[in-house]
Amino acid sequence: MSTFTHLNKAGQAIMVNVQQKLPTIRTAVAQCIVKTPANVFQAVLDKTISKGDIYSVIKVAGINGAKQTSNLIPLCHQLNMDCVSMEITPNKRDYSFLIKSKVTCEGKTGVEMEALSAVTIAGLTFYDMCKALSHDILLTNIKLLEKHGGKSGGYIKYS
Repeated sequence: MSTFTHLNKAGQAIMVNVQQKLPTIRTAVAQCIVKTPANVFQAVLDKTISKGDIYSVIKVAGINGAKQTSNLIPLCHQLNMDCVSMEITPNKRDYSFLIKSKVTCEGKTGVEMEALSAVTIAGLTFYDMCKALSHDILLTNIKLLEKHGGKSGGYIKYS
């Protein structure tokens, strides 16, 4: 990509016109790492967070975040997603949780922003669910891991 697609020739913000594009299967995977103090990490593993089943709430929040992307990011197209999946993996070495999303649709534009929104909202929900135990919770390493479909083809970057 050599130009910003969301700017017209005068440099003004625009929504990209995808009318002439053909629909393809689009997939994107994103991640967020949530770093916690040891006591928060253990409380999540022991399921002693007073707000209940934290994993289910975080996953549903992530799915909702993906669905709301076009309302949150001004120039994103509204998409009919086929699937949004969320996964949360604890890491005992550094008291962190890896949150991953995978979003798929058949459409004229990619789902990268939906996947990134999903993990970001899931991470913020994690913070909200655990903040009574500590405010030393860090959302970090939010990034796109892979995308497939469309004119620009694939992208994979896990490092």
